[in-house]
Amino acid sequence: MSPADHLVIAPILLPLLAAAFMLVLSERRRWLKRLISLATLSALAGVAIALLTMVDAPGGAPLAYRLGNWPAPFAITLVVDRLSALMLLLSASIGLCTLFYALARWDRAGPRFHPLFLLLTMGVNGAFLTGDLFNLFVFFEVMLAASYGLALHGSGVERTKASLHYVAINIATSLLFLIGIALIYAVTGTLNMADLAVRVPVLAGQELVLLESGAAILSIAFFVKAGMWPLGFWLTPTYAAAAAPVAATFAIMSKVGIYAIVRLSALAFGPASGLAAGFANEWLMAGGLATMAFGAIGMLAASRLSGIGGSYILLSSGTLLVATGTGSAPVLAGALLYLVSSTLGVCAMYLLIEPVERAADIDREAAQRQSEPVFEDDEPGLLMEEYEAEEEEDEIGIVIPATIALLGSAFIFCALLMAGLPPLSGFIAKFAIIDGMLSGLPAMGTGGWTAIAAILLSGLATLIAMTRAGISLLWVPVDRPQAHLRVVEAMPIALLLALCLALVIGAGPVTRYMKDTAAALHDPGRYAGAVLDPALQPPERRR
Repeated sequence: MSPADHLVIAPILLPLLAAAFMLVLSERRRWLKRLISLATLSALAGVAIALLTMVDAPGGAPLAYRLGNWPAPFAITLVVDRLSALMLLLSASIGLCTLFYALARWDRAGPRFHPLFLLLTMGVNGAFLTGDLFNLFVFFEVMLAASYGLALHGSGVERTKASLHYVAINIATSLLFLIGIALIYAVTGTLNMADLAVRVPVLAGQELVLLESGAAILSIAFFVKAGMWPLGFWLTPTYAAAAAPVAATFAIMSKVGIYAIVRLSALAFGPASGLAAGFANEWLMAGGLATMAFGAIGMLAASRLSGIGGSYILLSSGTLLVATGTGSAPVLAGALLYLVSSTLGVCAMYLLIEPVERAADIDREAAQRQSEPVFEDDEPGLLMEEYEAEEEEDEIGIVIPATIALLGSAFIFCALLMAGLPPLSGFIAKFAIIDGMLSGLPAMGTGGWTAIAAILLSGLATLIAMTRAGISLLWVPVDRPQAHLRVVEAMPIALLLALCLALVIGAGPVTRYMKDTAAALHDPGRYAGAVLDPALQPPERRR
């Protein structure tokens, strides 16, 4: 094993060690914690780029890292292929931007923000890297445990209420997760995902029924995290109540559920999976269409940007579920581009919400302060007096005369990106999805036409909702003080939008990478060959 191979475990070890070190530091060592967090996220971005370059090299194969050097499938295995490298880079990019945004004041709204943030990052990265279902459960729990603390960060009645619902729902789904993997292990004798790709094709009869039952129960946990209707009712209120950088970070968490569905669909229920091939594809399409409809209606009905953001996450999850349910590599390639584009776009929008609505919130806080000093639900849990004191004591930004113009320009960019209008990456991704569906329409039948219509109508709903919100918040003159936009807030938003613009400029290489990733997912033998000892595989699956 070369030294470069040890980079595979770095996305887990770096945030774990940094978080453990910060737990022994006093809360007064704020700037030291900030520097450690920023350095860790920057290092994770560099590691993700290096891993992506390694697996994308000509002839590059998935990288398998076996802890303790035990042979697979008995070892705890971490695997990096094109998909996991892409998700690691997306996670690091969003984490770095939202962490920088939190330095404005959000990391001071409650204790232990930075260790919780890094542990959340560790859980997300571990879910993308793990090669077996039990450790996927472990990293899910690490991610969720950290997210519980971050969802409550800043206090407030509405935040506490939404967070308690969030905690209860996810604890229940964790039990279903364990039941599902227990059933799968009872049938196959393994939880290693590469080994599942080898053993599932030979199952039949009652064993196949039990496997599909376990997979169905397991999928409920993934559907809850992805926000599929009717299991995603918790998502919008929880994200709306969370602090702005926390809600933006949570945008990547919903994609962990999508990632798990895509990974298992390709390995255990892909075209080479025998009688299990295509299991639940029709249910994925039906559930995805229902989720898209629910998300679009939610966006049109939302009265605040936070509601629009949560509903858009549901809409994007529905689109990805529909694309996965088609079982088509070209459609999946477009869906992967849409995953990246939509996640960056909604993350930028969540960071825009606070500056855009700040003036109105300050007015409401001032009116409420005249009656009694209470916690404001939509702010990070500080009393208004404490907030003004923080502003006077530690102002780390500047008042920009053209604040509304800058916010308006960023808002328009987000609206066009999320609606999927040309020439931005959202349009390229939707075009690729629709083109893949049109090429496979004879096999998809009515469902293909329904999915295409849903994608087009959801874009229209997004455009209407975002335009209405922009007019009421940015382009209608009101008698209120101009909002302050700090440099530390503007830079992460600008970086996220710049990444979306880079997807357009580099559309050729990006599209090629997504196509290669989708093709690799539909070739589970390549993944299994990189993880397992060839002597353990049946002759027909050896490479």
